[in-house]
Amino acid sequence: MGSLTSDIELKYNSDLLINPLDAEEYRRQGHMIIDFIADYYKNVEKYPVRSQVEPGYLRKRLPESAPYNPESMETILQDVQEHIVPGITHWQSPNYFAYFPSSGSIAGFLGEMLSSGFNVVGFNWISSPAATELENVVMDWLGQMLKLPKSFLFSGNGGGVIQGTTCEAILCTLTAARDRVLNKIGRENISKLVVYGSDQTHCALQKAAQIVGIDVKNFRAIKTTKSSSYGLSPDSLMAQINSDIEAGLIPLFLCATIGTTAITAVDPLKPLCDVAKQFGIWVHVDAAYAGSACICPEFRHFIDGVEGADSFSLNAHKWFFTTLDCCCLWVKDPSDLVSSLSTNPEYLKNKATESKQVVDYKDWQITLSRRFRSLKLWFVLRNYGVENLSHFLRSHVNMAKLFERLVGSDKRFEVVFPRHFAVVCFRVSPSAVMDKLKTKYENCLLSEEERINEFNREILESINASGKAYMTHAVLGGIYAIRFAAGATLTEERHVMVAWTVVQEHLEALLSASKP
Repeated sequence: MGSLTSDIELKYNSDLLINPLDAEEYRRQGHMIIDFIADYYKNVEKYPVRSQVEPGYLRKRLPESAPYNPESMETILQDVQEHIVPGITHWQSPNYFAYFPSSGSIAGFLGEMLSSGFNVVGFNWISSPAATELENVVMDWLGQMLKLPKSFLFSGNGGGVIQGTTCEAILCTLTAARDRVLNKIGRENISKLVVYGSDQTHCALQKAAQIVGIDVKNFRAIKTTKSSSYGLSPDSLMAQINSDIEAGLIPLFLCATIGTTAITAVDPLKPLCDVAKQFGIWVHVDAAYAGSACICPEFRHFIDGVEGADSFSLNAHKWFFTTLDCCCLWVKDPSDLVSSLSTNPEYLKNKATESKQVVDYKDWQITLSRRFRSLKLWFVLRNYGVENLSHFLRSHVNMAKLFERLVGSDKRFEVVFPRHFAVVCFRVSPSAVMDKLKTKYENCLLSEEERINEFNREILESINASGKAYMTHAVLGGIYAIRFAAGATLTEERHVMVAWTVVQEHLEALLSASKP
């Protein structure tokens, strides 16, 4: 690798200029990249799933400054293999079971490549009509696959937009809800607005509330309980709303979740929407992870009641084989977004916009510029079709069921929260190891529950440090649980079996190390 520091002074010479878009050179180097990625996927199972590097590793390996002279793609790719790949946590590994999946696919990759190749900036219709109109089409297609009410589709006066992430979707809808209310009661009353979610709602809601100016004291994370399977109770919501109204506050926005981050709990949409409707509260449904599964008839009931919501979003880049970033957001009344997020400077004025016959997506999002994201979703929908996509999703749920059965077959372990979709939350059972833990932690001032939590934390860290599998954790009701999330595109049943063997081996190793 080179460096900026050089004693050679290049004088202007047209022969030295490189055409950054030379077609034949692109063809040659593009083939190299495709081959590199194909080889990566051929070997991805061999890599430690979680990166094993230490913080700051890359700065020690790379030069202190950029190269002064051009370097070949061959040299760059060699450095990618030697220095970048070791620092990657391999989300596409078949042994990846952490967080939520980021399932990839050939169609998604190639659609992304085409989007990057066109490199259009589709902020309004006139800037690239196909970018806008394809997004209109695929959002209606996916909405129909989910059996969303027609009021969410362009064909029914609603509409869909592809955002970057759920954070953006929530921020945009919360901004629209805020302005809709403040335009009626006066902007000076912003300090009275209240935002509602459960204690299991994604932190994106709290962040969005901070950004739009909601008083931190008016953010409600309503406690959930085991009796409601950690879904938000409509009675608890009603009680909180009534308390806020009595205090002179104004209920504004509710975020209901289908598949919470920690344990994939499900909020009961219909009764929550019924409560919210009484007070004119905007309801956003966050189905970032689990929404994809609802294209399958057997899972569609999880979003029953969505007709009472104002907006709905899912992340196609999680469990729908479409590369990051691709958050699909539908709204019943696009004019709410447009009135809050639109700008109309002179340099963007054009006849198409003034005709009111087109969508200008710049007015549906935070940023002005936007990528041609709909291409990759279009590729995925067309190249696999509804039947195959449904089959892929069902296969992951079946893998999670298999893992759940394996946990249940070993008395040393227990499933600690109900399984929804393809995530299993389990731990080492206290009854199986508590006697041994008294010795292991005899000098620690820990309660029994704290001891079992610490032991499960140690097991998880040991598993992840081995590189053989990667899982993450959740803490709920004082219980530390290990999360097994099936959904990586390359995962097969044999990988599930291997992961379970790895879990058992690391339990036995820790128990052996705990013997006096």
